[in-house]
Amino acid sequence: MSFWTAVVCIVLITSIAGVFSRRNRREDGHALPDSERRMLEQERDDAKQELAELKDRVQVLERIAVDPARRTAEEIENLRDD
Repeated sequence: MSFWTAVVCIVLITSIAGVFSRRNRREDGHALPDSERRMLEQERDDAKQELAELKDRVQVLERIAVDPARRTAEEIENLRDD
């Protein structure tokens, strides 16, 4: 292994270790408590769920905007029948 390859490897390892250590730390440098970490994970999961729901709604709206009016009217009538 050449000298420069070793330098690049050391820089990469240091950078990756820094990312992982900062991942679980607040701005003041203290580690996040488990309760706060769980709360943030729950918020993240809720945001992902909401994003998925919004994507579904946008797909429906796109389909309505692009489909011919007659077909859309038929689908609306079918929904009323249910």
